[in-house]
Amino acid sequence: MSEITINARAVPAAPRWAELAAKAAVWTTVPSGVWRIAFGLGIPVGLSGAMAEEAHRYYPGWGAAYVVALSALAETLAFLTVGLVRPWGLVVPRWMPLIGGRTVRPLAAIVPAALGSALLTTLGLLALFGGWARNMADPDSPQGFAALVMTLAYLPLVAWGPLLGAVTADYARRTLRRI
Repeated sequence: MSEITINARAVPAAPRWAELAAKAAVWTTVPSGVWRIAFGLGIPVGLSGAMAEEAHRYYPGWGAAYVVALSALAETLAFLTVGLVRPWGLVVPRWMPLIGGRTVRPLAAIVPAALGSALLTTLGLLALFGGWARNMADPDSPQGFAALVMTLAYLPLVAWGPLLGAVTADYARRTLRRI
């Protein structure tokens, strides 16, 4: 394991498991993003009744821009997990305006990541234990194969919070122990 020296203190490199968990966290948002974008572009995803009528009012159209932006935001936030295992999570890259080259204060990364992990984990558990089934029971929700596709697209999001939490705990262990 190598180390990065910051302000006369060495921060150990992230262990392999943390790097893999950070990469996995990024991938958890991709399937739902693809599903949302398909929906936003007007590709039939299995909605019927009032849900389908409501969708046809906004998709495609301004709703497409919304779901693309939402998917991009989720992917960007998930990608920030990688910063917890890379050097740019310790020192802001020089090309960044105003803050480039500055040391990242550990708590400035740990607090939002821990809060995000807690929120995502809570939402994932709520979905797993009733919320998803309740929503999918609506007769206008996708049924059959379309329901399976939608469920498989959103299921990886359940892992995002715990993965972020594990990587955040490792980042805290590595950065706070020598302050």
